[in-house]
Amino acid sequence: MTTSGISRRGALRMFGIGALGVAGAGVLGACAPSGAGTSSNGGDTKSKDFDFTSWSLNEEAAKPAIEKIIKAWEKAENSKIRAVSYPYNEYLSQLTLKLGGGETTGAVHLDIAWLAAVAQMGKLADLGSVALKGGYTNVALDSGTYEGKQYGLPWNTGSIGVIANSKLLAKAGIKKHPTTIEEFEDALRELKGLGGGIVPYAAATKVAQLKDIFPWMQTFGCKLLEGDRVTIGDDASVDAVTWYKKLHDAKLIAADVDRFDARALFGQGKAAFYDDAIIGKGVTSAQSKDKTLADAMQPMQRPVMRAGDTPQALLWGGVIAIVKGKGQDAASQFALHATSDRATTTEYFASRALPPSTTAGLADPKVAKDTFTTQWTEKITNTATGSPFWQFAQNAQIEEAVAKQVQAVLVGKTKPKDAMKKAGEEVAALIKR
Repeated sequence: MTTSGISRRGALRMFGIGALGVAGAGVLGACAPSGAGTSSNGGDTKSKDFDFTSWSLNEEAAKPAIEKIIKAWEKAENSKIRAVSYPYNEYLSQLTLKLGGGETTGAVHLDIAWLAAVAQMGKLADLGSVALKGGYTNVALDSGTYEGKQYGLPWNTGSIGVIANSKLLAKAGIKKHPTTIEEFEDALRELKGLGGGIVPYAAATKVAQLKDIFPWMQTFGCKLLEGDRVTIGDDASVDAVTWYKKLHDAKLIAADVDRFDARALFGQGKAAFYDDAIIGKGVTSAQSKDKTLADAMQPMQRPVMRAGDTPQALLWGGVIAIVKGKGQDAASQFALHATSDRATTTEYFASRALPPSTTAGLADPKVAKDTFTTQWTEKITNTATGSPFWQFAQNAQIEEAVAKQVQAVLVGKTKPKDAMKKAGEEVAALIKR
């Protein structure tokens, strides 16, 4: 598969429809990329009425805030928005089936990891001219871009980075965040010396979350993908996994840990560092019996190999894309309003703690006074990048292939060099499907 189109096999896998009969073949045909000027659903682009599809409308915590935005827009614009929702774990397959069949109109909420795959269907409008009016940050704009075109307006732009427990660091006599790999290792060993079952760094070691190894590979100098060439298997990737294994064997990280385990350990005061999205503060502190934990949670730049290197982090967030066809114009203005109107984004932040994607939104006093969000944006999100594998429908399989090889190293079944060589070969085979 190339980055400019999606293979038949890749489409089948992404849409979750497996082997197709006659009816299924029709669905796939409907999902084939259309021309740039083609209306996706044949409707009136000037219609004030459109759909808004979002998994968050299926979530109890998020639904009221989004419904408030919708109702305010309907009243102000004398329009009707039909809210559509699917559970997050089913969302992409359901959306692509409906989109491919011409049944979806208007605005669609997308995880930034899905944007490339959906854009390849040829159903989304280019929002370049609309985006110019939003005042978005550069990193936010990048999260909605695929092959040089702006297919998504950034709604919430954050990242996955490292969270530190300042109370544990102080207890271990660590006065500042480690900035290099060497300093990080030293800090982990000091924390291990506290005893009491402390896991210094609650790093991911379960296959389900071991994609967290990618930023560490990049820290060590692995590009992951250069053009069409997979670089996993190079010296840098081997060095990263060798280092991870060293931490594991020294019990500076623990076996069988995923994001939920890491949050639990951190919430119990048993971990000083762990990886999470910016929402981790709210989720983890809410689950903890320690009601002062939130005040001790600090965003930390991922340590680098050498002073002056760029700290690595994975972009995280959502965009609103627009389907070509019925209601396209009104849906575009709705998306612009929801993602860039200062009052709207500030109120949304207050209810959901999701950072705005605009310079003005981040500068709003109600947002700026949240020190954790401000520091996270400055320290982590500003240098975050998307995964080069998001462009492939096989992204989930790619992550799993690498994760399994890393885990095999951790449990002593294979050597880092052999594991990364095999992982690179498997990834290369997957992206050619």
